[in-house]
Amino acid sequence: MRFTSTDLKETNVLKHYRIIRKWACKNNGLNDADLELLIFLDCEGMFTRKDFKDGTYSYSWDKRRFDKLKKSGWIKVWRDRNYTTRKYTIYKTSFKTKCLITMIYRILLSEEDIPTSERRNSIMKRKTYSDKTLAKAIELVNKDKKR
Repeated sequence: MRFTSTDLKETNVLKHYRIIRKWACKNNGLNDADLELLIFLDCEGMFTRKDFKDGTYSYSWDKRRFDKLKKSGWIKVWRDRNYTTRKYTIYKTSFKTKCLITMIYRILLSEEDIPTSERRNSIMKRKTYSDKTLAKAIELVNKDKKR
């Protein structure tokens, strides 16, 4: 069975993507480009540094993005280079990344709500004006059961 554009539209899966993306980025110290790149890399499975560079062409340039994602635990080394038989290191997204992406998918499909406790969602502390408006939007997303 083939999934068509009409099928995708009827699922309303992208209806609240912006709010869910903002929640995921703010609570995990990522920017939009980092999150979307991690989603791309997770779909790739195993990847090299060249694959990473190829995936970044549509995002704003950030020379330190790879090292930052690796250092903060979003990307892990799957196999190191040994300079004789293995010409390059192979990477994969970490368990932490897979958990975040799975949660985003579950929220998009309305299988799960965006957390509303202050402990699990720093936005709910409502410290800034943008946090207050995003918190209200999160409450509306959670109430919308047709998403």
